[in-house]
Amino acid sequence: MDTKELLKKVRKIEIKTRRLSDHVFGGEYHSTFKGRGMTFSEVRQYQFGDDVRNIDWNVTARYNEPFVKVFEEERELTMMLLADISGSEFFGTDTQFKNEIVTEIAATLAFSAMQNNDKIGLILFSDTIELFIPPKKGKSHVLRIIRELLEYKPQSKKTDLAQALKYLTNVMKKKAIVFVLSDFITDDYKDTLKIVAGKHDVTGIRIYDKHEESIPNLGMVNMRDEETGEYLMVNTASKAVRNSYYAFYRDRVAYFEDAFLKSGAGALSCRVDESYVKKLLGYFKRR
Repeated sequence: MDTKELLKKVRKIEIKTRRLSDHVFGGEYHSTFKGRGMTFSEVRQYQFGDDVRNIDWNVTARYNEPFVKVFEEERELTMMLLADISGSEFFGTDTQFKNEIVTEIAATLAFSAMQNNDKIGLILFSDTIELFIPPKKGKSHVLRIIRELLEYKPQSKKTDLAQALKYLTNVMKKKAIVFVLSDFITDDYKDTLKIVAGKHDVTGIRIYDKHEESIPNLGMVNMRDEETGEYLMVNTASKAVRNSYYAFYRDRVAYFEDAFLKSGAGALSCRVDESYVKKLLGYFKRR
């Protein structure tokens, strides 16, 4: 992708996702993810209905009339985006690949965080840590994140989510809002996720294509594994083969749902041909 084409794609995603974050997600994001607590702001005269526990007795004694302390939310938060860029993300049978939806959702979340003056960081992972962008504020930083999501070429096509979660715990010492974007066609991350979710506010967003769920009967088909690069002749006419694949896929979905539920983390699934806007809004409202 040349520079001109890349900038055009970044701008297109910025326009679409920023409109969503401005008009749809901004308030929901703010109300869903609270700051680290309340910090003192000022004192003012007592008004009917004020909590008497907030009376500042020193100021009240000085002026001989009641004054209360006013607190405001200590808002600043850090959002970390963990994006799976392994080979299976470059799959799509309709209008978009899974990695394109990952980019759009990540951009929407990043702009929502930017609206609230929060820091945003990015970890791109396969079976290794491909790229780490430390959390920062500002539009130019968000645009850099979008560029990397669009342009970065992974060194590996395999997946190791557990390693990405371990890396997160090493680089993020304070509590963060964490979104993990992946198809979650992997396992062996349940124990690590439980540790991470105990410290951070974690949400897993599973991006999938409807044609991944089952194999149609197409006879003998030469298939390529996007994560290993290997080709294999598969007899899709065999009901046993189709059932075996379906069982494997459902097992991965069940593992994802069980791992996030038992760790206390949030989870939602978005199909590439469905509106991720409705899914995210519904999730925020449930929170």
